[in-house]
Amino acid sequence: MKSIEANQTKRLDQKVVELVPELSRASAAKLIHAGKVKVNCKLATKASQTVSASDKVVTNYEPVSAPTIDLPIIYEDENCVVINKPAGVLTHSKGAFNPESTVASWLATKLTDISGERAGIVHRLDRATSGVMICAKNAAAHKFLQRQFANRKVKKTYLAVVGGEPEPAEAIIDMPIERNPKAPATFRAGASGKPAQTHYKIIKTSGKYSLLELKPTTGRTHQLRVHLKQIGHPILGDTLYEGEPASRLMLHASELEITLPGGERKTFKSQTPLDLVSWYK
Repeated sequence: MKSIEANQTKRLDQKVVELVPELSRASAAKLIHAGKVKVNCKLATKASQTVSASDKVVTNYEPVSAPTIDLPIIYEDENCVVINKPAGVLTHSKGAFNPESTVASWLATKLTDISGERAGIVHRLDRATSGVMICAKNAAAHKFLQRQFANRKVKKTYLAVVGGEPEPAEAIIDMPIERNPKAPATFRAGASGKPAQTHYKIIKTSGKYSLLELKPTTGRTHQLRVHLKQIGHPILGDTLYEGEPASRLMLHASELEITLPGGERKTFKSQTPLDLVSWYK
């Protein structure tokens, strides 16, 4: 239990973040709505409530550790670890109030000179996406690996199952991507967006469904999902982008080519999951 004297007038959720810095504003609001914050000994109910310098704010927050998980390791050395991330696992936490096991929480025990909610996370895969992911174990490796993603020196290959049969069988989708103002959790192709390019090629097709190899040259959020929806062939299981119903998002990061901190260029591969294979047999 903590208390703090406010320095100036502000929203209650802002004050709670001052009290518990590991919380996001959204998590602070959840804490308030859960009846775990008092202002001047009275239970607070609104995150937008204003508190002043004379108000005493008390939170009843106890951090909860994320459950332990095991993740399949493809490669590991003193600087980095490459995993085969299962679908359904978050890359990092969305807030401390409702913690869950993530790649970041699993990685925490392997870190040396870095810490924090996203420590060691060099790049991310969406929760619903499976496949190859590289993480850093120290600050120097993190900077070295992240620079390659920023400078587009990393080669990424994905597999996806889509509805129908794209035409032509191989092409480059070159469409800028922007956040969708009508649905802020999603993105869309738009002239005012950031440049984005995806090379696709049909590997197998039944006409009704196709297995595509995807090679993005940029790394925009939801890039592959947005691009495939835009050409009329959304990924199966993609509830955000009008994909046909499936057990999960049928998108898998199959290969990652990158230079390791020691200078060796390596390609890491992940076997195609059986749930992807079943759709295009």
